Amino acid sequence: MIITVSGSAGSGKSTVAQILAKKLKYRHYSVGDFMRVIAKKRKKTLLELSKDAESDETIDEELDDMQISLGRQDNIVLDSRLGWHFIPRSFKVFLDVDKNTAAQRIFKAKRHLENENQSLKATLENINKRKKSELHRYKKYYNLNPYDKKHYDLVIDTTGQTAEETAFAIIKAISNQ
Repeated sequence: MIITVSGSAGSGKSTVAQILAKKLKYRHYSVGDFMRVIAKKRKKTLLELSKDAESDETIDEELDDMQISLGRQDNIVLDSRLGWHFIPRSFKVFLDVDKNTAAQRIFKAKRHLENENQSLKATLENINKRKKSELHRYKKYYNLNPYDKKHYDLVIDTTGQTAEETAFAIIKAISNQ
């Protein structure tokens, strides 16, 4: 089985995917981590790389090829905005979250290469910029909207939940199939 975890920024995609992989004894992959590697190589922030990707298709092509390749495996959890698209046979999960909660989570994480998030207000603004950039790219390159919940087998609002509670809900949904 392959589980793809998509969702809004700050919804807990990576954390939940890591917990799922550990509990299910699957391998975990993160497109966000791959994006951070590309950003670091190019000496860019994640927001800058996202903006560059609007005109540089090679960034998304590299990520797309990686996801397609992962789709040939089994027993993996992939957190990726477009994993559901590139691995259609996966169990597709979308994690949603209130914007203020998302900003708080991202701001508290203080991730390297996201140093533009100097305040809670700036973090919220950057979430909106990143989402706008992604919507533009995904419409342009794939003619799709990853935030449209009709693409998913399961949608969970993580606003009032811990990552462990969310992972448990996903495992329960998979076992009830």
